[in-house]
Amino acid sequence: MAGINLHHLRLFQAIARHGTLTGAARLLRLSPPALSAQLRSLEEALGHPLFERRGRGLVLTEAGRIALDHADTIFRTADDLAATLRETGRARRALRVGALATLSRNFQLQFLRPVIGRADVEVILRSGSQGELMQGLEALAHDVVLTNLAPARDAGSRLMVWRLAAQPVSLIGTPARVGAGGTLASLIGAAPLILPTAETAIRAAFDALAARLGVVPRIAAEVDDMAMLRLFVREDAGLAVIPPIVVRDEMAAGTLVEAGRLPGIEETFLAVTLERRFPNPVLGALLAADGRALA
Repeated sequence: MAGINLHHLRLFQAIARHGTLTGAARLLRLSPPALSAQLRSLEEALGHPLFERRGRGLVLTEAGRIALDHADTIFRTADDLAATLRETGRARRALRVGALATLSRNFQLQFLRPVIGRADVEVILRSGSQGELMQGLEALAHDVVLTNLAPARDAGSRLMVWRLAAQPVSLIGTPARVGAGGTLASLIGAAPLILPTAETAIRAAFDALAARLGVVPRIAAEVDDMAMLRLFVREDAGLAVIPPIVVRDEMAAGTLVEAGRLPGIEETFLAVTLERRFPNPVLGALLAADGRALA
């Protein structure tokens, strides 16, 4: 197979995005015959047709879809390389962070605190679902993803997972609701509880603890967002199963108190990165200080 001409690959990407040869040619300021000839050269180099005609438009073949996925990756990487090298020596550098939407805001702030306010760093923080964040990481839109859910990896994966911290999980409530306290079994069995949803690791561990204690929890609410769980317990809807870091300010103020530590249950905070030739040096310093890579 002949070597791939990246200029031809860029033209192919434009045709795929537009859906017609004539429209892409107009956009690229080329004649349709000239653009068609360069597309044929790329197809000959790859050994497969990349489009099939349907009506007045062009539709990607299976080979075309694969080629477009690779083209997108190639040009994203090239753009990232150019931006990285352009930024070398600049006074200000961007740190692009993706964070799981349900992750503790206090933890996010704690991780980013060393760079907040630095004149040479701009923090760009976006939240989303685990799937959205992993896609963004693969597309080089994020330098790091903060999460408490370990991503799936295999032998060929380029993902690196860093363990940043593990926080204990407790029963937390208002002073009036906690009262004089009691045994862990009596608290879990008697008080209304505000729990993380069933798909979380904390909930699975809590359910196992309740089973070992032989109690059936009285569930007042199930919440998939730590910020909302915090609001529920502040409204005295029940005792919350929550890491104390999430309600650190309320506990310091005395509006919430710890009813009991839940043995063997913790929330692990992770940073996920992608192996890159030009990693962000700002991120490297944060991970060197706070994290360790997991095997």
